[in-house]
Parts: sequence; structure tokens; C-alpha cells
Amino acid sequence: MTNRTIRKSSDVSLGSSRPALTLNSTAGSLLGFLHMGPQTGWDLARSVEDLLGGFWNVTKSQVYRELRTLNEAGLVEAGEAGARDRRPYTLTEAGQRAFAQWISREPGEETIRFPLLLTLFFADRVEPRQLARYLRQHQLRHERQLDQYEQLAEALGEGGSGPHLVLRFGLQYERMVLDWFRSLPQLRADVV
Repeated sequence: MTNRTIRKSSDVSLGSSRPALTLNSTAGSLLGFLHMGPQTGWDLARSVEDLLGGFWNVTKSQVYRELRTLNEAGLVEAGEAGARDRRPYTLTEAGQRAFAQWISREPGEETIRFPLLLTLFFADRVEPRQLARYLRQHQLRHERQLDQYEQLAEALGEGGSGPHLVLRFGLQYERMVLDWFRSLPQLRADVV
């Protein structure tokens, strides 16, 4: 049941008559974003993409599915549908407690999922010009991402808050990846 938002568990209690619940990372992150105030599913998907998109991937369908489950569990409350049938969700007290318990747990191991590395692993099976093109395309994406992070850092200014720390990671990650690309001149020599 790891794909479910919540599951019965003996390690987390929300202090109600409901069964104890454990949040998955997607549900936990949505509760975290709802601490900023009521948001529709569309708003939440946009917030995640804008603020954490380089580090955390959540699809719109996941957001809506998780919100339904969180609402059924009493962790969020759905408001009245507005324009385009968008419904704002508000964090409940039970949702605040569930988030506090979820965020206090040690985070799991990170997983690097970099599809280009999989292709590069099998580079001897890829036509060299095609591989060079892939490498250049991905390098350009990382250059654009670094540029976006640098603009965000300038707008955000100095600081040591959570968003600043995550942004610093993003900046250093993109610089490291670009250094790695620059270390592969033999693979990029054939680019057209």
C-alpha cells in the first residue's frame, strides 16, 4: 500500500477515533503547502512545481487523488467550488497534527533518477551522434535551470530559511552537473 496517501499504522496517532494514519511523502508535502493558506488542487500543483519542481515531482493527477483521500481522512476540508470548478482546500487541526508527525520523522533515502545516466550507461548501444545530441540537449536544460535558480536567488536575497537552503542545493547541484557535462568532451565532439 505504499502508493496510498495513508495507511493504517500503529506508529502514528492523530488523537481521534479514526485509525492511526501514516502519510506518504506526496500527501505530507501537500499538507505542508496548505500551511500557507487555502489552495485549490491546481494551486498546489503549481506551488510544488514552482518551488520544488527541480527536486520533487508531483503530477496534477497525484495532487487531486491525494486531496480526495486527505479530505476523506479529515486532514483537509474542501471548500465550495469556484471558477472552473476549482475547490479550495483548507488544512484542518488533524491535518496540522498529521503534518507535524510526518515532518518530524527522518526523511527516507534519496533516489537519483536521471534517465540520461541510464542511456549513458548503455552508450555503446547508442549511435554516437544521437548520444552527443542527447548530451547537448540535457546540458542546455541544466544551463536553463541554473539560470532560473540564479534569478530566484537574486529575488529571494540572502537568508538561512528552508527555501534558501533548498535553493542553495539546487544551485550547487546544477553547477556540479554542468561541470560533469564539461568533463565529457570526447562524447560531445560529434555534436552537429
